[in-house]
Amino acid sequence: MFRIRINSIFLIVVCLAASAFAQPVERVDPYVTGETLTYVGKYKRFGFSFAIAELTFKVESSGPDGRHYVVSEGNSKGSLAKLFNFKFKLKIDSLVDSENLQVEKTTKLDIQGDRVRNSEADFDYEVKRVIYTETDPTDPTRAPRRVASEIQPDTQDIVSAVYRLRGLDLAVGRSFDFSVSDSGLVYSIPVKVTARERVKSELGKRWCWRVEPEIFGQGKLIEQKGSLVIWITDDADRVPVQAMLDTQSGKVHIKLRKYSNLRSDQLAAK
Repeated sequence: MFRIRINSIFLIVVCLAASAFAQPVERVDPYVTGETLTYVGKYKRFGFSFAIAELTFKVESSGPDGRHYVVSEGNSKGSLAKLFNFKFKLKIDSLVDSENLQVEKTTKLDIQGDRVRNSEADFDYEVKRVIYTETDPTDPTRAPRRVASEIQPDTQDIVSAVYRLRGLDLAVGRSFDFSVSDSGLVYSIPVKVTARERVKSELGKRWCWRVEPEIFGQGKLIEQKGSLVIWITDDADRVPVQAMLDTQSGKVHIKLRKYSNLRSDQLAAK
């Protein structure tokens, strides 16, 4: 349980931010072709801190075919593999409709130690349903696991959700209701913008929005007590520079480590 929780928590912290709500306030198209963001996560407990994972997001293409294509990859790192003899890899490909900014398909490869799973989630907004299919490539005789759930317009997966948030006009005191689908299930997640703070990161010291999604509790993504805070720059780039997750198992601190081809970089090059 500890191994699976660390993998899942890391992806949730970095990926989860927002998705659809009744009256979204758009700011900019959040998808910038070629933009790459890399994060490192550290686990903290009993006074000890060690790296556990690295996660990279890259917008491979945007616009010409009417779709955004985002590739995300998470890998175990450093002490997690050494101390707990555990490695994981999670690769997520998200296909997003560039006009409505709603996810159309999510393809996932999930490796946790000896456990390997392939999955696809197909979103059909005409019938308002997501169909999730999971298979075990190491056991062809095993029947696929299928889950079907009702969805609303602009439902996101955990990757496209963060891009959706980056395109919104945030302000202190503003709150949203989010609809995020993961593994065929759909979660309603309230999110609040609680402060505007100066944060030091790889981008330098910038003003950031402090955003607090409610992902803990009964019926939520993580069914235990805890809290999540995400800091997103208040500028043209709208980069999530860090996040802090406090759980019953310890704290996970996520920080931006590398970046390239931000919106401001591309504008400056013109």
